[in-house]
Amino acid sequence: MRQFRTALLGAACALFALASSASSAQAESGQAAASSAGTYNVWQWNVAGNTYHGGRSDTNMVSLASTSMVNRNADFAAFNELCRGQYDELINQLRGKNWPLDDSNFARFEASRPAGNPDVCAGDAFGNAIFSKRPLGAATRLPLTSDGTKEHRNMLCAPLADDSGVRFCGTHLTTVDAIKWDQIDDIRNYMEDRHKAGEKVLTAGDLNVQPHYPSMNSVYSAAVKSNGNQNNFGAYRELDDADASNCLGYGETTTDIATTGNPCGRGPKLDFILVRETALASGGSYSADTLTTSTDCTPVRTGTNGLCSDHRIVTGTVTLR
Repeated sequence: MRQFRTALLGAACALFALASSASSAQAESGQAAASSAGTYNVWQWNVAGNTYHGGRSDTNMVSLASTSMVNRNADFAAFNELCRGQYDELINQLRGKNWPLDDSNFARFEASRPAGNPDVCAGDAFGNAIFSKRPLGAATRLPLTSDGTKEHRNMLCAPLADDSGVRFCGTHLTTVDAIKWDQIDDIRNYMEDRHKAGEKVLTAGDLNVQPHYPSMNSVYSAAVKSNGNQNNFGAYRELDDADASNCLGYGETTTDIATTGNPCGRGPKLDFILVRETALASGGSYSADTLTTSTDCTPVRTGTNGLCSDHRIVTGTVTLR
């Protein structure tokens, strides 16, 4: 997200949350509490937990997020730039809202910067998190190609524990242009490996690229071909790529700060929800939207006018075969 830190703004009055003792929520096993449905609601947000909130959990971001997840009936949620204390509070709040079917097995966290630096998350760990309404299986924590910075980018994934073959992943890619291609290869290769193993993977996150960038041509399906996104040869659809009213092939902006940057003359899209085209129940069995960022937060960062993040929340619905 930092690549467009001055150009982004995002996330809506629908925000997400989960909270409580991390140790039990980090449990890597659990009984399936319900059979898997074919349709899933996915929720994604880069919350700027350090830069906007200084690691605090009392700025209203966590409360708005948990409420949004419940109101949007999210099956999965992914967070970027989340501090560990905010993750713990999200667990507490989601338990209080009776969101997870198994309140001991619905969340995973992976640090991209470890605890111990008082200038990052007030000393807490900083990274990615995923949440699932249904119980999760063992997590995979995939290190991405190093960009030489102190932030160790990763991809965090876990399958549903119900033998549905559905796996959910969250990731946040580098802002270093020379390494973006490598990290995109990392996540694409992982998704392809899981596809070959018979799984259906949903991946959400801030990729710090735009859909029409050449680095994404190997990700997007060749069927995605429009003025907003061309020259693709991959196997994946992004849940907002078929909306003709919002830059067909590209999707809605995921920031309220930048007003230009995409091929349709609007703000840039940096946040994605990806699914393999062959996993779709039908060609039109997916959609997505972004939510205008709430200004009801009390962030630590000055000059934000109450904005909860510089990214919007992205929500999507997909029906898998």
